[in-house]
Amino acid sequence: MMPEPVEQEFDVVVIGAGAVGENVADRVAQGGLSVVLVEAELVGGECSYWACMPSKALLRPGTALHAAQTTPGAKEAVTRTLDAAAVLKRRDYFTSNWQDDSQVAWVKDSGIDLIRGHAWLTAPQGVQVAGLDGTSHRLRARHAVVLATGSMPNTPPIEGLEDVQVWGTREATSASEVPERLAVLGGGVAGTELAQAFARLGSAVTLVTRGRLLGKYPEEAASLVAAGLRADGVELRLHTETQRISTNDDGTLSLRLGDGTTVTADKVLVSTGRHPALEGLGLESIGVEPDDRGQLAITTDNSGLVQGVPGDGPWLYAVGDAAGKNLLTHQGKYEARATGDAIAARARGELNGAPEDWSRYSHTANQHAVPNVVFTDPELATVGRTLETARQDGFNASSVELPIQVAGSSLHSENYEGWAQLVIDEDRQVLLGATFAGPDVSELLHAATIAVVGQVPLNRLWHAVPSYPTISEVWLRLLEKYGL
Repeated sequence: MMPEPVEQEFDVVVIGAGAVGENVADRVAQGGLSVVLVEAELVGGECSYWACMPSKALLRPGTALHAAQTTPGAKEAVTRTLDAAAVLKRRDYFTSNWQDDSQVAWVKDSGIDLIRGHAWLTAPQGVQVAGLDGTSHRLRARHAVVLATGSMPNTPPIEGLEDVQVWGTREATSASEVPERLAVLGGGVAGTELAQAFARLGSAVTLVTRGRLLGKYPEEAASLVAAGLRADGVELRLHTETQRISTNDDGTLSLRLGDGTTVTADKVLVSTGRHPALEGLGLESIGVEPDDRGQLAITTDNSGLVQGVPGDGPWLYAVGDAAGKNLLTHQGKYEARATGDAIAARARGELNGAPEDWSRYSHTANQHAVPNVVFTDPELATVGRTLETARQDGFNASSVELPIQVAGSSLHSENYEGWAQLVIDEDRQVLLGATFAGPDVSELLHAATIAVVGQVPLNRLWHAVPSYPTISEVWLRLLEKYGL
């Protein structure tokens, strides 16, 4: 006889205890509400164990070594190759060896309940949980249910893919050995970063993508990254389709490409994008139907509130990758903080309707100032709109761009190569976006983010004097080229 479900009531139920779910729960707890996190895997989520942290731990040693190798006086004192075992050990440290004890302790210390299990919606404000320990839970949320379930990798339509064992990004970032030959399918951020990381760890890497590398970024910036990968021995097969994948008798894998050639590899990493992880959450029970592609999709307002669901008043929210707007951890955490505050404010009767733009309850930056860094070597850092998207959005936009050639860059390393661009709203004379490519340019990005969010007039921005000699002097050169 099955035991009766444990019935519990909380002010807020958060499904998903990754970085985004943790931030929502923390904010509503600080707002005086009771909250429970439901998680079927590790508390801390994808970013902590299989994405942001391990991938950057794999990348950083190679970047540090290359920086030393391009600086006279240092290059004579360093070896030419990484210690792969030491790099993997350092990666293990940053993932806490895939143990979530410290994260669980933080949840407890923050006054947040935790249930380990799979959760799904059963009705407005109703959640069922199949506990990993066999216990069934029936939860009711007095004020809100928050979907913070992250995203899932896309599966490309490649013949034979379902019949072979390949890596996703999880398997790549948690790998215990470096393959002799690695094929990477996909030229987006994750595929590009991991291609370079494994090339520097000793793999012979071939990257195959249907378009150009990093196709969503300005081509001048992406071309510098492509040159960096080629310098590390990565073979780039751009504008090339993968038609078929198969296993050979010796256990290796063969890729048949659209140009008629074949690539043989010991491991194949499939990194062709992600989509919101909404399957299995019971959304159909509240009237959410799959779209034309068979995928569930939801729409949220600027506080994360899901639109068009039944119930008395606002109750269902989605944040982070689950909301499907900006699949970036830092942006998801930003959404989570605003959404958590909005839920608490609505519970106190202090917020009615949609919040005002740029208030603490609104995700306004999602439309105006999303920062993003590709942690390759050289790095690619961007915020806000590109020139193309600015014009598509109806702005009277112009751009100014130039190579990064300042005293700070020449001191940084020999033969420093970089590129910078500002996108300008000519009507208001403020920045709409910025892009930087080059070694260590990620540290330039927050200044650009502040300028875009703050809508700082260019004639005022001109008075923000960069320290000399730093790479930030490129700001002055860009403004001077614009005419200030």
